[in-house]
Amino acid sequence: MGDTSRSQTVSTKLQQIAKQAEDYPEMVFTTLAHHIDVDFLREAYRHTRKDSSPGVDGITAKQYGEHLEENLQDLYDRLKNGRYEAPPVLRAWLEKDNGKKRPIGKPTFEDKIVQRAVVMLLEPIYEQVFHEFSHGFRKGRSQHRAIKELRENLIDLRINWIVIADITGLFDNLDHEILRNLIKKRMNDGTLLRLIGKWLNAGVMEGDSVHHPEQGTPQGGVISPLLSNVYLNEVDKMLERAKEVTRNGRFSYIEYARWADDLVVLVDGFRKWEWLLKAAYKRLEEEFEKLDVQMNQEKTRIVDLSRDETFSFLGFDYRRVKTRRGVWGVRVTPRMKARTALLRELKEVFRRHQSQPVDRIIYLINPILRGWVNYFRIGHSSKCFGYVKDWVEKKIRRHLMHARKRRGFGWNRWSRAWFYETLGLFNDYGVRYYRA
Repeated sequence: MGDTSRSQTVSTKLQQIAKQAEDYPEMVFTTLAHHIDVDFLREAYRHTRKDSSPGVDGITAKQYGEHLEENLQDLYDRLKNGRYEAPPVLRAWLEKDNGKKRPIGKPTFEDKIVQRAVVMLLEPIYEQVFHEFSHGFRKGRSQHRAIKELRENLIDLRINWIVIADITGLFDNLDHEILRNLIKKRMNDGTLLRLIGKWLNAGVMEGDSVHHPEQGTPQGGVISPLLSNVYLNEVDKMLERAKEVTRNGRFSYIEYARWADDLVVLVDGFRKWEWLLKAAYKRLEEEFEKLDVQMNQEKTRIVDLSRDETFSFLGFDYRRVKTRRGVWGVRVTPRMKARTALLRELKEVFRRHQSQPVDRIIYLINPILRGWVNYFRIGHSSKCFGYVKDWVEKKIRRHLMHARKRRGFGWNRWSRAWFYETLGLFNDYGVRYYRA
């Protein structure tokens, strides 16, 4: 059987599971692990990122793939016999925009394959449970889609009030017992539950020591985003009930958007719904308390758009403005922090390569610019893009003049067109509309 046929067989299995989950919404799946055979693991390998750094065993994706069939057969045997043990995750630190560092855990490449296989089995089941406005880490969804739908709701629902809810260290604080009970509402396969338990209890290696956290799931694990969505689906269910209770025909007076642990709740601007704003905030606190997670009091707040206040979500700032036609609209612009972080990264490239030829600089900064602009090009980003473009061009000019031991920017030496047409400097700063 060829690779294509094997992939189709796995795909058919997953489609059948999804159909069962859709047709029988109360069904609890108890026999799933038998689907994970060598072909299933091979498909999981195909969907596992190959460019991430290795875990505690030091084995890269390339090294694992050199003896792929033998490795997958051995992995299957250990899974089948119950001998598979989740190795510790390697502690790493990711720097945030505010200068603080966020802990992440790096599983071994083989462990990522097993986690991916379990995610492939569980996603079709929980996709039938998850709600429309939960966007994070789900197939067919993106940050751009979440931003587009949030903006449309802000306009269509005459929103004035926004509750910004930020959860303190969600991935580090998930209660294992609560999570297991939530999982069992839809999946109660003993083999998969034991595997998930091994991942939850896997040690974290930092330096030469390994410690075993009593709560949380490592941010960086393949299965962690799915587990966090299962956990916070209880919050989504509460908000969905609030929408139905207050609905009047096709009109809804409360909406929300969630991406992992970032949540915004929108409440209609009429004063008669002020009670709903207070009730939503109170119910959020109660629901988070049930889940034994805390709202970040520094970041959790109520915003009144009618007072020209702004809020942030997924890297953008949102502000209510009057359009040229005199109607209310929403202006969506890149956060200043995001622009500052980009320029800081670019500045570091210029600093570290100040003695290198300009084409080397352009080779390094073009992918950074392309990735950043592609993310932010869906908003009202023209002014911000113009600033970035001018800043980059000046840095290139200064680099060229520095190489000639001269001051200034060489305005008369090089035209703007020369940078883009001859040197190939990134020049695609156009704003585009998001289309699903």
